[in-house]
Amino acid sequence: MCKVTILMAKQSSVTKAYDLARERYAALGVDTEAALKAARTLSISLHCWQGDDVGGFENAGQALSGGIAVTGNYPGKARTPDELRADLDKALSLIPGKHRLNLHAFYGEFGGKKVERDAIEMDHFSNWVAWAHENGMGLDFNPTCFAHPKAADGFTLSHRDKGIRNFWIEHCRRSREIGAAMGKALGSPTVTNVWVPDGYKDTPADRLAPRERLADSLDAVFKKPLKHNYDAVEPKLFGIGSESYVVGSHEFYLGYAISRQKVFCLDAGHFHPTEGIADKISSVFQYVPRVLLHVSRGVRWDSDHVVTLTDDLQQIAQELVRGKYLPRTHLGLDYFDASINRIAAWVIGTRNFLKALLIAMLEPIDKLRSAENTGDLTTRLALQEEAKTMPFGAVWDALCERQNVPVGEKWLAEVKEYEAKVLSNR
Repeated sequence: MCKVTILMAKQSSVTKAYDLARERYAALGVDTEAALKAARTLSISLHCWQGDDVGGFENAGQALSGGIAVTGNYPGKARTPDELRADLDKALSLIPGKHRLNLHAFYGEFGGKKVERDAIEMDHFSNWVAWAHENGMGLDFNPTCFAHPKAADGFTLSHRDKGIRNFWIEHCRRSREIGAAMGKALGSPTVTNVWVPDGYKDTPADRLAPRERLADSLDAVFKKPLKHNYDAVEPKLFGIGSESYVVGSHEFYLGYAISRQKVFCLDAGHFHPTEGIADKISSVFQYVPRVLLHVSRGVRWDSDHVVTLTDDLQQIAQELVRGKYLPRTHLGLDYFDASINRIAAWVIGTRNFLKALLIAMLEPIDKLRSAENTGDLTTRLALQEEAKTMPFGAVWDALCERQNVPVGEKWLAEVKEYEAKVLSNR
C-alpha cells in the first residue's frame, strides 16, 4: 500500500468530507481555512438564567415579574451557584470556541443573608469571577430590575415615587461598578446591560412623564465614567403586564443611545412577531459606537424560545459578517426553556448561532458584491441561492473536530449521561 493510500486511510470521515467541501467552496472563491480561523475567534455570551429558569440566588422560589414567564418543569434545574457553574462547564465543553457568561445581579452569592439590591457589592460575585478566570472567560452583567417588591407595580427607573426611583438608580449604579470590576479583574471589558420592565397593561393617559423620568434616571446611573465596562440599554415592544405601553421602547432607547453614545441592545424577540432585526443592524451602526445582540427566537407572543437555525438567525449573521460589524458587536443569547434539558438548550442555541455565523463567513461575498455593483442582479440572486446548498455542514464538523468538541449529534449522548449521573439526583 502506497503512502498516499495509507494517509487517506488514516483520515477521519470528517476530514475527508471537509477536503471535498473545501474544493467546492474554492471554486466559488471562498477560503474555508480563513473562515475557520475567523470562526475560532467568535465569543458568545451565554445567559446564566437558562440554567435555573431565571430564579437567581437572592430568594428561593421568588416570583418572576416584568413580562417574564418560564414554562415547563423539566427535572434537574440548578439550585445553587455551584450547580449552575457545573452545568455551564458541561455545556461549554460541548460548544466549539471560547465564550463568555452573562450574569444577572440576583445571581450573587449572599451567604444566606438578606442583601438589598441597592447594597450589592463586588464581593458577592467573587466566586463567579474566580470561575471565569479559571476558564479563561469574560463576564457580562445586568442589574435585576424585576422580581422585587419595589417593582411590583411594573415600574422601576421611571416610577413616579422618587424614593423608588432612587433605589433602582443605586442598584443600577452599583451594577455598573461591579461590571467594571469584573472587566478589570478578567482583562476583558464587561457589557453591563440595563433593561427595565416599566410599562402599563392598558392605555396610559400620560406617555411622556414616565419617559422623562426614565431618561433622568439613566443619566444619573451613567453619570460616573468607568473603565473596563460598556454601558448598554435594551428596548422592548411589550411584556406580560405591559402590553399597551412600554416606557423603554425601541424609539426611546435608540434616541438615548445615539445622544449619549451608549451600546444599543437589539433583542431578536423584542419586536413585532414578524419583525426581524437584521435590517436594523446597518442602520443603528451609523449612529452608535457598539451593538449588543440578544439572540432569541420569537414564537407568537413569546420572545424567548431556544435559538434554531432559522432564516432570521442567518440573516442576522449575514449582516454582521457582510458589514464587518463583528469587532463592534457583543454577541449574546437570551431565552429560557424549562420544557427540555436546560444544558441542551444552551448547547443547541449557541451551536446554532455559531453555525449561522460560519455560514455567513462562507458566502462568496466578493462575487456577490461585484455582481451587485455592476448591476448584474441575476448573478447576485443565482449565487445567493447556490450558496444555500453548499456543503457547510462539512466545514462546521471540521471546526468542531479541531476544537475537540463532539461532532454532529454526539454531544447529546454526553448531555444524557450527565443528566443520568448528575441532574437526576437533584
